[in-house]
Amino acid sequence: MGADIRHLGDPGTRDFQVDKYPFYLLNRAVSRYNRIIEARLRRIGLSIPFWRVLMILGEHAPRGVGEISNAAVINLSTMTRIVQRMAQEKLIRCTLRSEDNRVTDVSLTVLGEKKLVRAREITAPVYAAAITGFSEKDFSQAIAILNRLHTNLAPLIDTSD
Repeated sequence: MGADIRHLGDPGTRDFQVDKYPFYLLNRAVSRYNRIIEARLRRIGLSIPFWRVLMILGEHAPRGVGEISNAAVINLSTMTRIVQRMAQEKLIRCTLRSEDNRVTDVSLTVLGEKKLVRAREITAPVYAAAITGFSEKDFSQAIAILNRLHTNLAPLIDTSD
């Protein structure tokens, strides 16, 4: 086993090294991924937020706007505007939930389903390239580690807003 380098990623130490800081590394990877995906999506008339909504609804629909907002990691007011634009472009349809008229349910239209199929086709090769060289074990461990980071940060969220 190698030397413990966790202290090198601690911004509170004099030994801090940005390339050992996990959140820098996560942001760097996500930034590169988004640059690649954004260029590909633009070719079919989609933005990353639109793509996220299509992917989320493709997994399960209908979903409430708040549910989509949480899944997409986009704040509710921004998501509301995204949903409105997507409805104008006829990618989704919005209906009031019958059990609770305060909730707007969102579903894919036929056009939205077609865009989703196309988006999956052009983003799948990027995913395949990104996980090249990962064994099943590597991949499972990476997912578990990312989930553990997320869980560890939960108690630190300021809910006083």
